Amino acid sequence: MRVGNQIPFTLIAGPCIMESRSHLWHVATQIKKICHELNVQLLFKCSYDKANRTSFKSYRGLGKKEGLRLLSELKHALSLSILTDVHLPQEAEEAAQVADVLQIPAFLCRQTDLVTACARTGKAVNIKKGQFLSPWEMENVLQKVLATGNRKILLTERGTFFGYNNLVVDMRSLEIMKRSGFPVIFDATHSTQFPGGGKNVSGGDRRFVEPLAKAATAIGVAGLFMEVHPNPDKALSDGPNSVKLADLKKMLQTLISVDRLVKGKQSR
Repeated sequence: MRVGNQIPFTLIAGPCIMESRSHLWHVATQIKKICHELNVQLLFKCSYDKANRTSFKSYRGLGKKEGLRLLSELKHALSLSILTDVHLPQEAEEAAQVADVLQIPAFLCRQTDLVTACARTGKAVNIKKGQFLSPWEMENVLQKVLATGNRKILLTERGTFFGYNNLVVDMRSLEIMKRSGFPVIFDATHSTQFPGGGKNVSGGDRRFVEPLAKAATAIGVAGLFMEVHPNPDKALSDGPNSVKLADLKKMLQTLISVDRLVKGKQSR
């Protein structure tokens, strides 16, 4: 898989969290079908465990053992590239046996042991910029990965804290991080999140996913990150800011047009 700021964007998409095997397979097969029809490179994402939850009572997923088993099954049956979150350094090696890309959650991006453990697996590492960091501070995180000898790095923008329970996207961040020379991803769904903005949960407003994605695509990013669910209002995690599966194809068609306009008419 080739990902770059100057070539057609890669879509990183899937449900926020594993709800069941049937749900995982349904979403994966549908997203793959859409991406095949539109000739979009897909990196399927899903978390086997979601440790960064607002409340102790929040659903976290199917757990590492079952979650990685299902991701492995899905990967081989559907020929998918897989991205998943890693929250603890000791999980990196095991997750790397399945995932093609290990993701560092935004809240954990400064955790040196976690970052370096993921990097030492030799797998690509997607580092989400902390909501509390400036884009230029990501250079310090980047250097932690480079110190291990791993140069397979993605940097992801997902919004910055703007007062209490709100995020704002500074589009300058995308250009600043692109100066690193590494692919930059825009997380269009988490950028519309209201962290902790609900009653013991995070809120969000998915109406702004497409406008923000179009703006980021117009800048020329390497990829777009979207959490997708058949029925976001019933999702067990991040429903308010997730894209409805039925809306994904039309949204991607618009984004492909913007991407081609910016990068030239390259074949997909």
